[in-house]
Amino acid sequence: MNKTLESFVSKIPGLVICLLIALPSWFIGKRFPIIGGAVIAILAGMLVAMFWDNKGKAASGIKFTSKYILQAAVVLLGFGMNLAVILETGKQSLPIILATISVSLLLAWLLHKAMKIPGNISTLIGVGSSICGGSAIAATAPVIDADDDEVAQAISVIFFFNVLAALIFPVFGKLIGFDTTSGEAFGIFAGTAVNDTSSVTATASTWDSMWNLGTQTLDKAVTVKLTRTLAIIPITLVLAFIRARKAKKESGKSSGFSLKKSFPFFILYFVLASVITTLALSQGVSADVFSPLKTLSKFFIVMAMAAIGLNTNVVKLVKSGGKPILLGACCWVGITITSLFMQRLLGIW
Repeated sequence: MNKTLESFVSKIPGLVICLLIALPSWFIGKRFPIIGGAVIAILAGMLVAMFWDNKGKAASGIKFTSKYILQAAVVLLGFGMNLAVILETGKQSLPIILATISVSLLLAWLLHKAMKIPGNISTLIGVGSSICGGSAIAATAPVIDADDDEVAQAISVIFFFNVLAALIFPVFGKLIGFDTTSGEAFGIFAGTAVNDTSSVTATASTWDSMWNLGTQTLDKAVTVKLTRTLAIIPITLVLAFIRARKAKKESGKSSGFSLKKSFPFFILYFVLASVITTLALSQGVSADVFSPLKTLSKFFIVMAMAAIGLNTNVVKLVKSGGKPILLGACCWVGITITSLFMQRLLGIW
């Protein structure tokens, strides 16, 4: 018990510093949703790290936040999932979601091979682009054992294309002829072609405002986005399996390698949280009951991003930025084209 208490006490300085960065980042992110608190926190953490090289007693708490608080955020994310509603309303968009995810992951893998981009970076950008931006990166990073520099790089790339999408897509949607009397087609487009939830919301809300559609587009886009988020489950489990096989092959049978230790159990807790929410809502429990947990999940991600920023080498990040940005651009363009093509194919647009 003493050792457990000592371990917790040793993490308090780092936790407090991450909290102090996360709080203003959270509120600023509320004012500027197109950017979001997570990106502000990671940038603030990077800025502090430039002048604070030796973390000293804070190091263990910062490391704990970037790993375990991040995993806790993913678990709590499950309390925002009513699986019954998502699966029912997401059927229409499911073929598009599967196509965009497949294209993004395939492009990420091909460019990883062709351009010799590090495997973890390629995986994080591919998954972040195709599933749900920061949340997908948060779920994937512990599974593939990505370091904080790699997570920061992926988040930065995803953020860049999030902002572009939120600024360009509403105008682009009008130019290519999306129906302006309904939010359905553009909502599906925003939900499948924009990376992060905050930017999906911003893009869909702009379309609603442009054509006085109330919340038609926003409701559709958010539902599609939540359906995409479910892809976290199979993707992380497959990545864990691949990593386990690779590690076992490299280490040999006699090394004591354990699949159990490599398995992302926090993803199972995420599923359990989703199931609890679904069952509770089906029994008449108000969705408002789970709202604080959803909010806490988002705040934990902001706090974890602050920790990742504090552990990021900015110089290294800038020097290695070219190829990941190109990879992100290819995934983004590929997803956009695939989403439009699939909507045409299915007669939605």
